[in-house]
Amino acid sequence: MKLSTTIKVAIVTLITQTIQSQEVKKETTPTEIKYTIENCVNHFDLDKATKTKVGYQYWFGDKNFTQENTLKMSIVEPGKSTHAPHHHVEEEFFYILEGTAQFYLDGKTTTAGPNTSFYCPSNMEHGISNVGKTDLKYLVIKKDLR
Repeated sequence: MKLSTTIKVAIVTLITQTIQSQEVKKETTPTEIKYTIENCVNHFDLDKATKTKVGYQYWFGDKNFTQENTLKMSIVEPGKSTHAPHHHVEEEFFYILEGTAQFYLDGKTTTAGPNTSFYCPSNMEHGISNVGKTDLKYLVIKKDLR
């Protein structure tokens, strides 16, 4: 599948999920956020990134801003991973921007580079690590099930 098609599919999926959940969220969200062009456009700023033990992460949209979905960029140093394989109820997408990732899912692994996505269904053990010689940079798209 072409890169542009993969990105379009991911965006359409996120928009559809957000639209479908807006009515429920409006009833359960105690404070309404006023969304504006200024706070809905987020340019990467390394000074606002959070340093981690293995690199850093940058939230383009976190659970305190979005209605349900989050978007984070993670940068992981060579030979490291953000954490050990784990599982959680939320499904996740990983989209590799730069570097070489090893994706672990339910006892199996695969290795891939830029313009590759990995999908992790709900409650499946998964993990991602940097098996390359340069930093691994990837996006994480996750539904926030508050």
